[in-house]
Amino acid sequence: MVNVREHCSWVTEDIEDATQKAKILLHAGMERARILEDVPIKTVPVEKAALVIGGGIAGMNAALDLANQGLKVYLVERQTTIGGRMAQLDRTFPTDDCAI
Repeated sequence: MVNVREHCSWVTEDIEDATQKAKILLHAGMERARILEDVPIKTVPVEKAALVIGGGIAGMNAALDLANQGLKVYLVERQTTIGGRMAQLDRTFPTDDCAI
């Protein structure tokens, strides 16, 4: 790939200089493409599992959604309890119900 717009036309004021620079970049790009090698395809086993970091409301919902799709879920929380900020509230909006 050669980015003529970014490296030539937008940064070079003189049209002739920009054209010469573009020709050099194109030649270099073709030489690079000539020596490219295929990337080998590697197959690796995949475990159908997910790691959810954070046991707050969003993390618990994500873990439940993934589990309902049949995935094994690992839920990680750094605190000793789950629930995040929601577990610290005594009342919730809009009904003013108890959050615990």
